[in-house]
Amino acid sequence: MLFRSFIVRFVPFLGLLVVYDSFRSIADDLNHYVNYLPMIRFDEFIGFGHLPTVVLQSLLWHGHLNWYDFYFYFLYTIHFLVPVIFGLILWKYRPKLYWPFVFSFVVLSFAAFITYIAFPAAPPWMAAQLGYITEPLHRISSDVWYAMGITNFSEVYGNLSPNEVAAVPSLHSAYPLLATMFMITAFGFKRVWWLLIYPISMWIGVVYLGEHYVFDVIAAIVYVLITYVATMRFYRWYNQPTRRLKRWIDRWLVKLHLSTSI
Repeated sequence: MLFRSFIVRFVPFLGLLVVYDSFRSIADDLNHYVNYLPMIRFDEFIGFGHLPTVVLQSLLWHGHLNWYDFYFYFLYTIHFLVPVIFGLILWKYRPKLYWPFVFSFVVLSFAAFITYIAFPAAPPWMAAQLGYITEPLHRISSDVWYAMGITNFSEVYGNLSPNEVAAVPSLHSAYPLLATMFMITAFGFKRVWWLLIYPISMWIGVVYLGEHYVFDVIAAIVYVLITYVATMRFYRWYNQPTRRLKRWIDRWLVKLHLSTSI
């Protein structure tokens, strides 16, 4: 019974994320114009003429890897896995928040996908390679891969990130924040406040590594706040007992559960 419940509730979540990831890879084929300068100008404005990425690298990057390089890049690579883990926790301990959690991630992901089509944006490392950034900027992720014995970094990265200009908003920055907000909603700020270390570390990391601008991170935060508020308001409206839509969906879920138990 527990396994069937898991299948009914969790497979749609994973399926929707897989569908999104497939769509993401074609976004750059729908709009070939790539934006380079808006993010640079914004970051230089808030950095008083200097890019925050360059400032962070001048403080933390000394030509060789340190422990925090692996820490930041580890968080960067598991950003798709953590929402699944948090989803399992909510499904187990706070089931009423599970479907709002899933719905919010789907909405956030596809809102980002639409933005990637309308506004393809190059990350800092690409802008530096093409000469849009003249200050020294190193792509630290390549050194991390080399340290792990992987020399064909560009090929591996191409498989992990099929759309290199899907940078605004930064979903690497958005997913940790949205997941943490739901965990705080589920268990209370006093119990899980320390989870905020996760999104904050991700924000610092993606800028330091040269994978995103501060502009991308701020855009991600705005997308998350809008998605979270809209989702919670929708579910408060939806859960009113007089809603015909709720009754219809509840009957459909019961039928689906019965069909899986046969």
